[in-house]
Amino acid sequence: MFQGETAVTLDDKGRVAIPAAHREAVAAAGNRLVVTYNPFEHGCLWIFPEGEWERVRDRVIGLSSVKAVHRNLQMKLVGAAMHVEPDANGRIQLPASHRNTNGIEKRAVLLGMGEKFELWSEQAHQAKIRQTIGEDEITEDMLDLKL
Repeated sequence: MFQGETAVTLDDKGRVAIPAAHREAVAAAGNRLVVTYNPFEHGCLWIFPEGEWERVRDRVIGLSSVKAVHRNLQMKLVGAAMHVEPDANGRIQLPASHRNTNGIEKRAVLLGMGEKFELWSEQAHQAKIRQTIGEDEITEDMLDLKL
């Protein structure tokens, strides 16, 4: 399980290093990752271990393509998915199209989000993290949390 926030730097070739604290878990999961768009928030890519990705991919592809919203989700997740493998230095190559679409440049933030990573552009992450959750946004599920 991945958790934690790490400021990361992309090199001139668009590579980003997986934090050392997560490299063992990535290796244990087969050392293959899948990079795709976050279909719900701009400025963010999702990075899955291959096994978790296959479960997500199969559920998304299983949605009926008759509905436009399903096709849109399938396009952004499955159609844009790219397999990557960490090199000897623990770096993965991020596709240029994915970086450009989300404004991920030199500095970014990698979040461990349980079964996947989220890679945010620095600006999008700062904007998102500054937003607070208002009382009118609290769901029934959130009311049950003991925080």
